[in-house]
Amino acid sequence: MLDSFNKNQKYVLFLLFIFSIVWIFAAISPFSRHDWMLENMLVVIIISVLSLTYKKFVFSNTSYTLIAIFMIIHELGAHYTYSLVPYEEWLNACCNWSLNEFMGWERNNFDRLVHLLFGLVWVYPAKEFLERKLLLSNGLSWFFAVQSVMTFSLVYELIEWGVAMIFGGKLGMEYLGTQGDIWDAHKDMLLAALGGLMPALLFYKVGQKK
Repeated sequence: MLDSFNKNQKYVLFLLFIFSIVWIFAAISPFSRHDWMLENMLVVIIISVLSLTYKKFVFSNTSYTLIAIFMIIHELGAHYTYSLVPYEEWLNACCNWSLNEFMGWERNNFDRLVHLLFGLVWVYPAKEFLERKLLLSNGLSWFFAVQSVMTFSLVYELIEWGVAMIFGGKLGMEYLGTQGDIWDAHKDMLLAALGGLMPALLFYKVGQKK
């Protein structure tokens, strides 16, 4: 048990090291320093919670990997601001291909992709916590894991709205990132819910067959 804990601890430190490198590069000359600071409030909260509760609850390496992936991609959004991440330029440079043209998009949809990713990667750690800490069944743990993704997505959209109202102006719009879409928050929450629901249904059925 102790050996397993030490291996987990080393792996978590390795992920933290990788994330720290990404964070440092993302912190160098971001498009908007103030927006970068606002976006990194989420990072501070996540790392603080995971650090303070580590001895009480240790997630699996899979969960920590998923969390790290989300945070690394979030740093891209923090560096460029979500509505200006140049994924189109990257794809054109490396593959001579346009994702927006292929999908018929007229806006920068990096924020949409990250909301979908949030559901995909956070539902498993939530399920793991509910199953191990609260001793819920496989089905109930997946159900409430999806509910937690939807809840966090809702709370985050409310926080975004509140911050945009407080700061207003260009900074508020950069942080909110609606790009003129009045249904932006609704679409973001839907994508997070779908992102959480897809792996939940898949792995629930896989678990039922065993």
